[in-house]
Amino acid sequence: VQLQASGVGLVQPGGSLRLSCAASGRGFSITAWYRQAPGKQRELVASITSGGDTNYADSVKGRFTISRDNAKNAVYLQMSSLKPEDTAIYYCNKVRGLSNFWGQGTQVTVSS
Repeated sequence: VQLQASGVGLVQPGGSLRLSCAASGRGFSITAWYRQAPGKQRELVASITSGGDTNYADSVKGRFTISRDNAKNAVYLQMSSLKPEDTAIYYCNKVRGLSNFWGQGTQVTVSS
């Protein structure tokens, strides 16, 4: 299974950015976006199950939206009202059975 994340960007505070995660396989029960800022632990940002149930970190509720396109086997993270504290490397993660698959990470920088 290979995960390809895209949407690397430098955006100003208050701006928007969309991250995409495309997978080479199918049958994943959960797809999630995590992020890791310098000097901090990796944290869950948002997740979506195969049934469409979503979950968000409190820090991004109302600003980020996770969605999926089953036809394209892709999951998106739409980020709006971005803040400097959203700056981090964002990782796509997929779960299938007992296996976890990680993307390579994509840098998001929010700065004026």
